[in-house]
Amino acid sequence: MTDTIWIDRDEQLGAVADALHSAPWIGIDTEFMREKTFFPKLCLLQISAPQRIWIIDTIGIADLAPLTNALTGAESAKIIHAARQDLEAIYLVTRQIVKPVFDTQIGAACVGLKAQLGYADLAKTLLEVSIGKSQTRTDWSRRPLSAAQLSYAAEDVLHLHDIALLLQKRLTELGRAHWVEEDCAQLSNPQLYDPGPERAWTRLKGLSQLAPRAGGIARALAAWREKLAREKDLPRSWILSDTAIFDLAHADPRNVPQAHAAAPETNGWREPVLEALLDAIKSSEAIQASPEAMAQDMRPTPEQKALVNRLAQVLDRRAADLGVSPEILATRGELKSMVMSSKPLQTMDTQALRGWRREQIGESLLKAIGG
Repeated sequence: MTDTIWIDRDEQLGAVADALHSAPWIGIDTEFMREKTFFPKLCLLQISAPQRIWIIDTIGIADLAPLTNALTGAESAKIIHAARQDLEAIYLVTRQIVKPVFDTQIGAACVGLKAQLGYADLAKTLLEVSIGKSQTRTDWSRRPLSAAQLSYAAEDVLHLHDIALLLQKRLTELGRAHWVEEDCAQLSNPQLYDPGPERAWTRLKGLSQLAPRAGGIARALAAWREKLAREKDLPRSWILSDTAIFDLAHADPRNVPQAHAAAPETNGWREPVLEALLDAIKSSEAIQASPEAMAQDMRPTPEQKALVNRLAQVLDRRAADLGVSPEILATRGELKSMVMSSKPLQTMDTQALRGWRREQIGESLLKAIGG
């Protein structure tokens, strides 16, 4: 029997922290809203440990600091399904990285289950447990929460430990435990959750098709938009759409009327905001793109496309031998980058050439390229 405890007062967190301090494992999930904000609005933090589940009202709780040591200490594994967004939501509130993590979605993919498998499907596959999906579109920021919402939130952490035990057993049998350890260790990088504005251009699709000057403007505008979206806590597209960024990059406006003509959505903007946009365009040469990132966005020649297809065949064969989805070994984008990179292949910083993947697929890809 697992007790579920509702926590909505700061003074209650001390008891939770004390209980977690000695817990051999901790299950974690979050509920957050992001449709109208830049930063995720953390609404609930669900935590499980042996015999107990806590549902923490992160809207009513002013400070999660009492839980920091438990959530970041090496004493207990933190079991999370599809952890990245949950870790981001927690990091942006606490500025702390939850670790060490065992991501059950990563573990499932490494034992040969479908990549990106959802929590409910994984529970059904491994435990023959059915989890309802009636609250998947609920507004978690509204209070009070219904009994159905609380039950749904609790179930999201109820089965994590049982799932993890089965996955860890299978990973050990296959000799792949280190695969998951390596991949989950990468989740401890703070840059995953709060990258600098200077990297915002990597979200733009089609950047490599622009002329050098236009590309520089697009990168600068992406950085400017990122800073303003953070400052205002608004979605990026509410500040400036990707389409407008490309239209402005092509037009290279030098004054307000030209900016309005290139991107009509800027009509009605306040003068200081427009001037800041134009200043970003003027300083656009400062932000440079890496060759690897640009290569992912370029159009391959027929010869390069044929080589990418040959690499995909190598990848598919190896994935079939291992009984896993090809995408967990290497993505199509990585294959394209390897083919189109102007740098020596041995110096490329791509996931397929690092850690356990280098042994399982990377060396074969290099050999197929002739690198």
